[in-house]
Amino acid sequence: MEDPHINGAEDSPSQGAQADVRAPLDAALERALLLQLAQSWAEINYNHFRGRLRRPVFLLSDTTRRIGAWDSTTRTLSISRRLILDCSWTVVREVLKHEIAHQFVDEALGVRDQAAHGPAFEAVCRQHGFDATATGLPRADGGEGDPNRPAGTDHRGSPVLRRIARLLALADSPNQHEATAAMKAAQRLMLRHNIDAATATAREGFTFRHVGTPNGRVSGAEHVLGGLLARHFFVDVIWVPSYLPREGRQGRVLELCGTSSNLDVAVYVHGFLMETAERLWRDHRRAEGLRGNGERRRFILGVMIGFDEKLKAAADESRREGLIWVGDPALADYLGRRYPRRTSGTGIGIRATETYEQGRRAGRNIVLHRAVTAPPADSGGRLLR
Repeated sequence: MEDPHINGAEDSPSQGAQADVRAPLDAALERALLLQLAQSWAEINYNHFRGRLRRPVFLLSDTTRRIGAWDSTTRTLSISRRLILDCSWTVVREVLKHEIAHQFVDEALGVRDQAAHGPAFEAVCRQHGFDATATGLPRADGGEGDPNRPAGTDHRGSPVLRRIARLLALADSPNQHEATAAMKAAQRLMLRHNIDAATATAREGFTFRHVGTPNGRVSGAEHVLGGLLARHFFVDVIWVPSYLPREGRQGRVLELCGTSSNLDVAVYVHGFLMETAERLWRDHRRAEGLRGNGERRRFILGVMIGFDEKLKAAADESRREGLIWVGDPALADYLGRRYPRRTSGTGIGIRATETYEQGRRAGRNIVLHRAVTAPPADSGGRLLR
């Protein structure tokens, strides 16, 4: 029976048995980690609960039984060391949110006559988009699907995704006109599917995924790529805080929100474009006889903008034919629950050098197609292997 004063997400026995225990952090990194947990707690408290909670005592726990816990007697919020070292910061933040929800139910609502994961706790998690699962690790993709959907249902195997995959396979054609036509057909299919399915997305539910690696400095090309995914691939995007505990440094990572079907496509496109832009830069550097990477950022920014312009032209063509995507209010609501207080980013500076223009021209010639041998690093191989 769970201790009435300690409410937390627990490891399943199999997870505890299979965990890979890594070398501990040194004292300086542990102090930095506790500070980061406190900063993340303060951000979540402010954004979701308007600062109504008092700061607790933070503890790194060595127990293998719980990945996180809230102790109302000592006002201690503990997170497992093993969780932090074995999992991404995405998972750590979701566990932290779970424990903050326990703290809110206990100290702000004063509910102490219900089970730890009772109705009050579930309501708080649902309202704020937190993971309410009582055992095991939070779902890394943040799934919020239909509870009535049969177990094992996987939208990645849907007929629409299979048709998109076939069209992108045709885009491998050496004939430029055939390849471009196949890519446009895939885009139109995605657009038609999302227009037709807009009223059904609530049943599929929304999820989130992180793409790329956390970085302290986000390049202009990465910002353009995020916007490109939001404009053309039916997902919402946001740059969110991340942390690398073994390096003791903060960063940001791109989060995509949408249906699992659309995320499969968007994650693939992100990996494809990152890999393609780097390949085009290597080709350009070799052709121009360049020795260093001094112009790399400008060239890759041009690539992303050029491809975005190509997609905009295709979208304008679809719009003239009456295929208009106006967005999904339910997805906007999901993002709003996950991040109730958001700030808009500043614009990126563009210096239109010759290298930038060469990258832009290269981007306009990209044809999105299926991975032939191995999927791009960030795609996970979910859609088009």
